[in-house]
Amino acid sequence: MNTEGRNAVLELLKTDRTIEKIVLEKGAQGTLARIFAEARERGVRVQFADKRALDKLSVTGRHQGVIAVTSDYRYAELDEIINGPCGMVILCDGLEDVHNLGSVIRIAECTGADGVIIPANNSASVTEAVIRISAGAANHVKVAKVRSLNGAIDKLKQNGYWLYALEADGESVYGVDFSGKVALVVGGEDSGVRKLTREKCDFVVSLPMRGKVNSLNASVALGIVAYEALKKR
Repeated sequence: MNTEGRNAVLELLKTDRTIEKIVLEKGAQGTLARIFAEARERGVRVQFADKRALDKLSVTGRHQGVIAVTSDYRYAELDEIINGPCGMVILCDGLEDVHNLGSVIRIAECTGADGVIIPANNSASVTEAVIRISAGAANHVKVAKVRSLNGAIDKLKQNGYWLYALEADGESVYGVDFSGKVALVVGGEDSGVRKLTREKCDFVVSLPMRGKVNSLNASVALGIVAYEALKKR
């Protein structure tokens, strides 16, 4: 698996993940020079290449002059996320857009959430693009891939979590308590939270819409709700 982009590689270097090598564009300066110094300090092999070679190696086409070659992404176990120090987790129900998943993981890291839970099917996975979009947050946030999202919800409930589905027809998020352990469920870009998953949730919460467009991007809505939950905890 490759990690591409300056911020993503810098964040990767802060973790204990095994980095096979870092490929840097020749004549590295500025942030690229900083990456080179930190890679040398960690004992990571650095290889220099011209832009054409980096373009061929790149999956996203936006490598920004640096690509880190790592082992495959290691998903966390659900038990590693449950009962974490923050007491807040995020579940993605059918989120198939890599940009949204990357943004969700970045939100989880910024709000201190204990982790992100995604289903094994009908969902984006953690790829090089997701790591880059998350600005490297995927190197710090635990992401669990589960066979059944509803099964994960049942386990969260058994461990004292309150489930909040983010949907357009729920109660205003600004009146919600958010005390105790919190699990926020964000649905797919078009379908939203599935009916059975929604029925398993304790609350349905919404953001007030004052304009002519009646919805927000999934990750944008999640970011607002996550920070509202953080403020009230």
